Amino acid sequence: MTGGYRKWLFAGSIATLGAVLTHGAAADTRELRVCSDPNNLPFSNEKGEGFENRIAELIAEDFGAELSYTWWAQRRGFVRNTLNAGDCDVIMGVPAGYELVETTKPYYRSTYVYVYREESGLDLHSISDPRLKELKIGVHLIGDDGANTPPAHALGNQGIVDNVSGYMIYGDYREPNPPARIIDAVASGKLDVAAVWGPLGGYFATRAPVTMRAVPITDTEDASSLRFDFSIAMGVGKDDQALREELNDFLQRRQDDVRAVLEEYGVPLVDG
Repeated sequence: MTGGYRKWLFAGSIATLGAVLTHGAAADTRELRVCSDPNNLPFSNEKGEGFENRIAELIAEDFGAELSYTWWAQRRGFVRNTLNAGDCDVIMGVPAGYELVETTKPYYRSTYVYVYREESGLDLHSISDPRLKELKIGVHLIGDDGANTPPAHALGNQGIVDNVSGYMIYGDYREPNPPARIIDAVASGKLDVAAVWGPLGGYFATRAPVTMRAVPITDTEDASSLRFDFSIAMGVGKDDQALREELNDFLQRRQDDVRAVLEEYGVPLVDG
C-alpha cells in the first residue's frame, strides 16, 4: 500500500479500536486490554456502545478474561502509540493484510455506500449515475492533505467536482462521533447524498431524525482504480503468531455471534 492509500483505508474503516489479550499478574488470570477510540461510533466509544466494543466483550467472555480499556483518539500514529507501544496486543479494525501488523482472517467485509433521505426518491446506486452531476454530494477526506476516498476519486475522474463537499473524517473531536457530521448534513438537507464507508453510513442512517437509506455503491470498476469494498480483520504484533491463531479460532467458533452484532449495528455486509 502507498502511504496515502493506507491513511484513508485505515481511517475510513475506518480502523478504529485495538483489543489486547494477555496474561495478568496472576498466572491464572487473563486480561483483555482494549486500546480504543473513545469517540468514534459505530466502532467504539468510552461507554462501550460500539460494535467493536461488543465484539471485544465476546472475546473476553469466550476466553474468561477481564476486559479493560486504554483510550486513544484515532489519529496518525495510532498503531505506533498503541500496539507498538505495548499498550495493546490486538487491533480489531484493520484492513486484512495491513502491513503494519499481522492480521487475522477477516471477520467482515463491507463497502462504501450512498446515504440519502428516503423522501428524496433518489433510488441511487451507481457511481456513474448522470444525476450525480446535479446533486449536492458529500464525501469524506482523510488527513491534512485532503487525500481522496474511493468515492471522491471516482467522482473527480468523471469531472464531478463543483457540487461535491469534503468533510474531514477526523472532524472536531470536541463533538460526539466527528465522522457523523456528513450524515447530519444529509438529514438536514444541506446535502442530497453522502458517499461514506458502509459501517458508518449504515449505523447513522438508521438513527437519523428522518428516514434514510444506505445503499451499496455499484459500477465502480470503470470509474476508479481504487477498491470500494474491503475485508476487515484484527491485527496483532508481527511476533505474536500464537495470539493470532487463538483469535482465528475464536472467529471460526463464534462467527454467528460476531455476525449478529454486525447486523444489529447495520453494517452492510458483502461477499468477498
